[in-house]
Amino acid sequence: EEVNMFKDDGAVLHFNAPKVQASVAANTFVISGHAEIKKLEELLPGIISQLGPDNLMNLKRIAESFAASKGGDKAEDVDDDIPDVGDNFEDV
Repeated sequence: EEVNMFKDDGAVLHFNAPKVQASVAANTFVISGHAEIKKLEELLPGIISQLGPDNLMNLKRIAESFAASKGGDKAEDVDDDIPDVGDNFEDV
């Protein structure tokens, strides 16, 4: 069990094995335990089902940075396995 509270800056207040107390009549809930502030990236992909429309921009930013980091590396490695044949293929 875990509790995740999403902050406006994109960070997540993460409680692992929290203790939850509730007063339904007063519409009050208390969550206690050891809390850690983590980046959204650290909790993916298990946290995707908890994301709402407020976190859509953060998720999009993460996806773009991931694609950019993977795309940059791949462009350098594209020609690594193709030998240089020069001007005449028959000579090689």
